[in-house]
Amino acid sequence: MFLNLTVIGVLAGGLLAVIFSVADPLIQANKEKELKESIFVVLPEAKDYVVMEKTVGKQKLTLYKGIDGFGNAVGVAFKAEGSGFQGKIVTMVGLGLDYLQLKGIKVLEQLETPGLGNRISEDSFQGQFKGVEVKPRIEYIKNRKPEKPNQIQAITGATISSDAVVKHINKSVEMVLREFPIEEVLKKTAPAAPAGEKKTGEATGVEGNGQDKP
Repeated sequence: MFLNLTVIGVLAGGLLAVIFSVADPLIQANKEKELKESIFVVLPEAKDYVVMEKTVGKQKLTLYKGIDGFGNAVGVAFKAEGSGFQGKIVTMVGLGLDYLQLKGIKVLEQLETPGLGNRISEDSFQGQFKGVEVKPRIEYIKNRKPEKPNQIQAITGATISSDAVVKHINKSVEMVLREFPIEEVLKKTAPAAPAGEKKTGEATGVEGNGQDKP
């Protein structure tokens, strides 16, 4: 009896390992696809983008510079992530070249309470960030409409989730303003390469996406 249970356990463990080895690459590929698509959501004028990377201390920083068909910068995108009420929240953020107003946000990952906190993924919440000013900092207010250009309205009954999104965005914006000066971002970038050709990014040596916005 014990031997049978052991064999079953070993077989079950092996089966789970096989399933994970097959499923994990697909999950990661899907996340990567969603991330790339979100860049064009928060930077609607972009036709392509270039990845800019820096290492500060032990932290690797990544910025996506959106460009038009002539290689001109139209804005920057970056991830803002951290803990929410139930788990990690990951948001793609688009920032204008004035380094003052957001162009939009897109929540990529969240495990917040259904019907409450998970409403941070709804357009009614995310849409508030389009045009909101990041200086001095983005703020949220409760139970009334925004009165200042740097304010958004928190979701009723989900203040913690709303606060988490705002807090993570503010933190990431501060990082971008500090580590990626606008003069560096505005450097000319080559236009998107024709299909089948590679396009090299700027001083980072990272290749561009080589993908036009649909």
